[in-house]
Amino acid sequence: MLGLSLGFVLATPQYHQIAKIGEGTYGVVFRAHDRATNRLLALKQIRLEAEEEGVPSTAIREISLLKELQHDNIVSLYDVVHEDRKLYLVFEYLDVDLKKSMDSNPAQYRNPTLVKPQNLLIDQSTNTLKLADFGLARAFGIPVRAYTHEVITLWYRAPEILLGSRHYATPVDLWSIGCIFAEMATQKALFPGDSEIDELLKIFQALGTPDEARWPGVSLLPDYNTLFPKWRPKPLQELVPGLDAQGLDLLSRLLEYDPNRRITAKAALEHPYFDEIREPQAHTV
Repeated sequence: MLGLSLGFVLATPQYHQIAKIGEGTYGVVFRAHDRATNRLLALKQIRLEAEEEGVPSTAIREISLLKELQHDNIVSLYDVVHEDRKLYLVFEYLDVDLKKSMDSNPAQYRNPTLVKPQNLLIDQSTNTLKLADFGLARAFGIPVRAYTHEVITLWYRAPEILLGSRHYATPVDLWSIGCIFAEMATQKALFPGDSEIDELLKIFQALGTPDEARWPGVSLLPDYNTLFPKWRPKPLQELVPGLDAQGLDLLSRLLEYDPNRRITAKAALEHPYFDEIREPQAHTV
């Protein structure tokens, strides 16, 4: 049994696996049936390749964060099962992720009215977007601690991580969102690099090679090289055709090189680009 006080009932026979629906570095995800409630669930089987080392830290981190994060836009964790040398996380079942939705409804995203698309799930019954896969997420604190730079799927990885920074924070997520935002508009990845250096050079070719004037402190990052080719930035409207002026302005703020000047999540939500779909504020009398 799992040696954590999680407050979950462990009852493997309750869940019947139906089919594998996904696989990643840290485990396999199955569609399953809950015999007790007659509802569909998602079972995430965590890899326990080094059993003597216990439950992976990524799984413990994901469980801990999901226990604290109860929100309509975060996938719900229902149960944790640890039996027969296997660890399962039992989630609500959502059959569509943003990538699949973009692929099946390309016209819908040509002018989007929203770290990688496969980890953004959609509840089709309510059109609610939900964040999933918190294995690499971390509780954020002040001061910012040093982290590994081997995080975030390559195409959505912020330049400060690619340049070796180990003191990054929430702005890296806004960069990822910017990449997804552009992908929704064009139906193709904005920076589809096949290695870290290729990813970095694709960013530089599109947005221009950063210097101290544009990004103070960039030359001090561990993997910065003064021999990087000096590219000039391309107009965003050429990189992401189809976005209107407000959309391009929002994208430019999401893809700001300097993390200290990159737009925050709160400011992004308040951007005029979303004025048409923003819920009207209640008038005070």
